[in-house]
Amino acid sequence: MIPLLEVSVVSTPIVPTEVTKRKREDVPAEMSKLLASFASMDADAVMKQLDTSPTGLTDQVVEDRLVQHGPNEIAREKRVSPLKRLIAILSNPLSILLIVLAIITAVTGGGPGVYLILLMVVLGSALRFFQEQRSDNAAAELQKMVTTTATVVRNGDTKEVALKDIVPGDMVSLSAGDMVPADVRLVTAKDLFVSQAALTGESLPAEKNVNVVDASQTDTLTMPNLCFLGTNVETGSATAVVVQTGKETYFGSLASSIVGHREMTSFDKGINNFTWLMIKLMLVMAPAVFLINGLMRHNWMDAFLFGLAVAVGLTPEMLPMIVTVNMSKGAVDMSRKKVIVKRLNAIQNFGAMDVLCTDKTGTITQGRVELEKHVNLLGNEDGHILDMGFLNSYYQTGLKNLMDVAILAHLDKARELVEEAKYSKVDEIPFDFSRKRMSVAVTDGGGTDLFICKGAVEEVMALSTSVALDDKTSPLDDAQRAAALKLVADLNGQGFRVLALATSSSDHGTSDRVYTVNDEHDLTLLGFLAFLDPPKPTAGEAIATLHSNSVDVKILTGDSDLVTVNICHQVGITDPRVLLGPAIEKMSDDDLAGAVEDIVVFARLSPHHKERIIHALQSRGHVVGFLGDGINDAPALRTADVGISVDSAVDIAKESSDIILLENSLLILNEGVIEGRKVFGNVIKYIKMAASSNFGNMFSVVGASAFLPFLPMLPLQILTNNLLYDLSQTTIPTDTVDKEWLTKPRKWELGNLRRFIITIGPISSIFDYLTFFIMLVVFKCWNNPALFHTGWFVESLFTQTLIVHVIRTNKIPFVQSLASKPLLISSVAVVATGALMTVIGPIARILGFVTLPPLYWLLLLGMLLTYVVLTQMVKTWFIRRFGDV
Repeated sequence: MIPLLEVSVVSTPIVPTEVTKRKREDVPAEMSKLLASFASMDADAVMKQLDTSPTGLTDQVVEDRLVQHGPNEIAREKRVSPLKRLIAILSNPLSILLIVLAIITAVTGGGPGVYLILLMVVLGSALRFFQEQRSDNAAAELQKMVTTTATVVRNGDTKEVALKDIVPGDMVSLSAGDMVPADVRLVTAKDLFVSQAALTGESLPAEKNVNVVDASQTDTLTMPNLCFLGTNVETGSATAVVVQTGKETYFGSLASSIVGHREMTSFDKGINNFTWLMIKLMLVMAPAVFLINGLMRHNWMDAFLFGLAVAVGLTPEMLPMIVTVNMSKGAVDMSRKKVIVKRLNAIQNFGAMDVLCTDKTGTITQGRVELEKHVNLLGNEDGHILDMGFLNSYYQTGLKNLMDVAILAHLDKARELVEEAKYSKVDEIPFDFSRKRMSVAVTDGGGTDLFICKGAVEEVMALSTSVALDDKTSPLDDAQRAAALKLVADLNGQGFRVLALATSSSDHGTSDRVYTVNDEHDLTLLGFLAFLDPPKPTAGEAIATLHSNSVDVKILTGDSDLVTVNICHQVGITDPRVLLGPAIEKMSDDDLAGAVEDIVVFARLSPHHKERIIHALQSRGHVVGFLGDGINDAPALRTADVGISVDSAVDIAKESSDIILLENSLLILNEGVIEGRKVFGNVIKYIKMAASSNFGNMFSVVGASAFLPFLPMLPLQILTNNLLYDLSQTTIPTDTVDKEWLTKPRKWELGNLRRFIITIGPISSIFDYLTFFIMLVVFKCWNNPALFHTGWFVESLFTQTLIVHVIRTNKIPFVQSLASKPLLISSVAVVATGALMTVIGPIARILGFVTLPPLYWLLLLGMLLTYVVLTQMVKTWFIRRFGDV
């Protein structure tokens, strides 16, 4: 089965509303304004406005609201139908041109030429169609249809309903592990923490409550009484009323705004520009050949058919197929490295990429919290602090948050402190939002209770009257308080989330002792626990490798600049310049384009900010990749030349991506870059060969038409020559690419490519004219057009096919760089076929060939050797003068 190459995601699309017709940046703003209005009301007022109650909606109301608001689904990409895919492929300018030429040839009695032209169209389109269709089908088979439900209250009863059936006014219950089913306003909440990383980029969960907020003073996504579709509950429980569903949610409005037509990438633009360059050349050349031959020989029908054949010969009709085969091979190679390539063009864009913009949370970092430091007031590591923190987290019976989980990851402490029965639990005082701390009492069995309090720094320090340092306890004076607060500020400045830890002891060591909040006093401050979302193990190496391959890395995140700068230091990005979202908001597009070159860290960004930054980089001539995994990354993923996501990303991020990494290693990024450069290298080989050959043929055809008393070559012979040459090029995707060519980003440089064509192309004309001389003077072909046609056919096919091996490398061919075996075999097979066509009776008669004299083959060998040497010399000069193409 062919690995995934290009995927159009299967889904049920939502009909766009007026929201989707507005500017992208306006959509979340409008949703934010509406959501903020609910946040500024108390819960009763919200339920009244939505005409609901704690007993929920009736079935009839639900049915009516489903009709009014539609299902609770977001807009997604439609899968491309086979018919639309075929139409898109045949709409390629080259395919259209060849089909038109075939029709004209058929109408004017072109005979076998019609079938040859149509064969070229079929060869160029069929492989691309079947490759894309099979990969699409493979993707569809891998789609896992999962029905997600939510707990709602309807008609006074609690029930599970499908997520798509949620409507505004529904009363929903939330608990740890639940996905928030829509945009909701909290009615009740207990110890509720919600992970909003997919929306905001912040790795730590947000604390939520039911308090009314001043909407004018708070960003919508940070409003504590709102929860959003696309987020999930980490700890705690809540009830909430649904205020927005489907495309009307914050997430849904963002998704709707990015579904639809993708912008043309660097590769798309390059292919289109080259295609039109060749079509313009053909549109000038073919009429000129037609007029010259018509005026010279006064047989306008023959001149017309010859002009059509020349037009076909000048058209790089196999370009779409060569590109697709190259991309397909690259996708197959990437699939072996656990990478899904959804859009074939993305592979080349990978290679052309010179700037990689990446989100932080879940891409550069691991997307989870780890305990990084456990320090005393002097900032020194202290194992006793970890012991006390572990006991506190281990013995609490409430829902454990991410920081408790990070502490409990130290399994050696479980064996040391619990399994060996060194400590046992006496009592606990659970966490609550007003105290912002929780306490546990344990005993070592010696008649003494150890009371351990962990929580917010300000709260714990306010209860502390002494401090423990170096196994000594002393009063906590003002100087020590100031030093402790400075240490915490320094840790916060490095991006750490900090909790304070304090203890007290008593001699009440009985297992039935009951502790209350009143026991949280006169504590001894031990120190602090510092938490961070750490970078992935491969992040630093991957970034360094990308830099070594001339790819700049920039961090674009919704998280704070302090956290991000600290992560940058850990992955080897030293002294990064920072630009914040609020500052970007005040900048014009021109100002932003002027700033993006030197900035490394862009923090506190909205989705629109990320999109603007990518546009700014593209306006500076960069080919930009974006690596992200959250809802807030989706617009940037679609705007970038190549959007990259990871297997753990949210669905909308995966759908917006061109490439998905299935392995948790960023080193695959660099492998993708190299693979992309290989693909582009082989595409460029075909273009240089086909275009320079066609350009050279232009001079040869014009010159021969001007002085020969007959057509330089029959139309059918030109088409056969072109078909054989094209077939020899189909193995280019298997060719190797010189290591030196892979050391820097590669993108379209049409000016240098045009210069190469103009420089190298005429060399073939020199040997064409030498062939004309030999055929007319040595073999007396003035009155023997069949022999002339045969001689030029063979020389043209041999030189075009074999010179591939000179143009394919910047080194000395056959000596320093050898083509792949398939390319060598196809080259030999095509020239052998061309030679045999001149001696096999039936084929020779149909094509108008005759047997060539033995001397011709000896002279041809000398011309080929001379041609190779001369082309190598000119190519070497060109590279030294203008650089490689």
